[in-house]
Amino acid sequence: MEEKTLQKLKELIANNETVAIVVGKNPNIDEMGAALTLYLSFLSGNKNVTVACPTEPLVEVSSLVGIDKVRTSLASDGADLVVSFPYKEGEIEKVSYTLEDGDLNIIVKAGSNGLSFSEKDVRYKRGGGSGLASPLFVIGTPRLSDLGKLFDPELLKETTVVNIDNKADNQGFGDLVLVSPRFSSVCEQVANLINFLGLPLDIDSAQNLLSGISFATDNFQKPTTSFLAFEMAGLLIKKGAVRKTSPKDESTAFQDFSFTSPQKTKTKPLPQVQRVQEEDFRQDRQDQEEAPPDWLAPKVYKGSTLV
Repeated sequence: MEEKTLQKLKELIANNETVAIVVGKNPNIDEMGAALTLYLSFLSGNKNVTVACPTEPLVEVSSLVGIDKVRTSLASDGADLVVSFPYKEGEIEKVSYTLEDGDLNIIVKAGSNGLSFSEKDVRYKRGGGSGLASPLFVIGTPRLSDLGKLFDPELLKETTVVNIDNKADNQGFGDLVLVSPRFSSVCEQVANLINFLGLPLDIDSAQNLLSGISFATDNFQKPTTSFLAFEMAGLLIKKGAVRKTSPKDESTAFQDFSFTSPQKTKTKPLPQVQRVQEEDFRQDRQDQEEAPPDWLAPKVYKGSTLV
């Protein structure tokens, strides 16, 4: 990441109280973990923040902290509700409303030509004239079209888009582009970003990031695992995150070891060569015990003398 780009991002966050974060369709643990961590971090920094995804979260991301805060639209609770329907000149005389038993009724009084639209043509949209929050963080999404119904070109005109991704096919959209396939996960990029910007990072956020890095790197086993993944993993563990062992790792942890109970242990017979050596040893010992009495007596050499 270029320091110039990071400095611009730092100023952008400092100058805006409202932030939005989005991910594409069916995000994995790495992408959703990065998005939720940014959400939690901005929330801890007293920002008005929204996190959204065009599809309902998958089961594999259900353990991430903050997953229950993910919306399917970017509209906040306080946004305006816009009711839209087709309009032709002269067919509407006036628009009014009434209050009845706690309900607000919007009355569209037909003009002389009558109404040309029906109930099915009425549309509802949360929003208003203020547009999307700025900045808008797009996490792990190669194309804006991957945002589905969250993508609105008109609203994006007034929004500063921050593109964070590690995919080689990322189209490089946005005003601030933090995209590089050199990194093995989006979570390590976000961890590095939070560290640089000095944003809050609690144990839940750290766990989300470590889970994402572990998922993207196959528990740090992929040869493409970057140096930053290991560096950020150490930082996250220091923050309190726990490296989790997958069921596959647990099942193979002791596969090279075998344990045999004492009752089933069998004594192997000695090799034939060894038994022969023991018999020879016993025979030599017997020969020594049967030696003649004068065996240890001093010996006198007798020789012939030439005259």
